[in-house]
Amino acid sequence: MKKVCYLLFFMVSLTYANHNLTLNKNDPQVGDVLILNKTNANGFKYIFFPKLNVIAKKGGLANYHIVEGNHAVIKKVETNENGDTFVHLERINGKKFFSCLKEVKANYTKSLEHGEMSLLKI
Repeated sequence: MKKVCYLLFFMVSLTYANHNLTLNKNDPQVGDVLILNKTNANGFKYIFFPKLNVIAKKGGLANYHIVEGNHAVIKKVETNENGDTFVHLERINGKKFFSCLKEVKANYTKSLEHGEMSLLKI
């Protein structure tokens, strides 16, 4: 009888723990795929690409239209003291952004709000 009570208590606590464990669907996870969208003529504000002259000096193709529509995967997620969530992005096909940048940092929440990138629904 004692074992049955412990087993029942254990099962109820597991069930209760699973109900309380809810992940926010807006939280980025490592491995999520994002699409970089078109922006205005000034470039990206919340995806931190370098300026076009810096890209040209590194030997890359200095045009923001090159990255439009690219699929990128989240490699790292960071949160600062202010509560902003930053992600490190790499292209899903393994190529470099602008032919010179392997990884790019972006403010996840603000770039989604302003339409610079969108989450790919699988």
